Amino acid sequence: MKIWMNGKFVAREDANVSVLDHGLLYGDGIFEGMRIYGGKVFRLPDHLHRFETSAKATGIELPGGLDAIKKVVLDTAREFGQTEGYLRLIVTRGVGELGVDPTTCSNPTLICLADGIRLFAPEKLKKGLDMVTSSYRRPAADAVDPRVKSLNYLNNVLAKREAKLRGADEALILNQAGLVAEASVANVFIVRNEELLTPPVTDGSLSGITRDSIIEIAKSLNIKTRECHLGRFDLLGADEVFITGSGAKVVPIATLDGQQTGGLERPVMTRLVEGFEQYTLEHGTAF
Repeated sequence: MKIWMNGKFVAREDANVSVLDHGLLYGDGIFEGMRIYGGKVFRLPDHLHRFETSAKATGIELPGGLDAIKKVVLDTAREFGQTEGYLRLIVTRGVGELGVDPTTCSNPTLICLADGIRLFAPEKLKKGLDMVTSSYRRPAADAVDPRVKSLNYLNNVLAKREAKLRGADEALILNQAGLVAEASVANVFIVRNEELLTPPVTDGSLSGITRDSIIEIAKSLNIKTRECHLGRFDLLGADEVFITGSGAKVVPIATLDGQQTGGLERPVMTRLVEGFEQYTLEHGTAF
């Protein structure tokens, strides 16, 4: 693991934040999770744009501006020295007084981590994940907009914890209307009658970079693709179900609430995975 923090690389044991940092106290901060594929940072401009938008939405000033942060990401990837890996970019509001008032924080904390990541066991990636419908609903956009990648992921954490306690690998999170929002930290896709379907981000999901890539790849492969409202019923009746994310990549779902979802062949997902492997090599920023 390599850690860049507030202007320099530090050892893991020295990578500390103050107990008065509002990122720790109140989840007051933002982040991006990025992949390194083939020695390049995958879709870095898109990640930085989303990061900047999250900063605007939360009123956090990016230390040094976006160009400086891009340099931090590339420097961290270069220091990591691996052709495959995961990057986590973080900005907190910084150290302030006790109390939620963000105006007491004057200097944001900037951190970039580089390491390997494996969210699921290899046998699960092949067989497919067991998913359960979480009892936790996704908050409405007028409460906390899920498109903001904030450090407050308690809704996601509790959904994931519930899934694990129920013996599953992943959680399906519904919005207040009972429609599919996303998995705990991944977007949801289904295939029905050779058509690729995914919920619109307005139903409570993050506008995922991997999600957007899969949609683009599907269109290039002439796979009919559409955003539409989905319910739990749609997943149970789908020919294929899978999730996507920077950490997860593309992972099949085998069961939902104990019921099989789709078949075992997954021909559409297989084509998309093959296309994604090539796509990652063509859409990266070298470091």
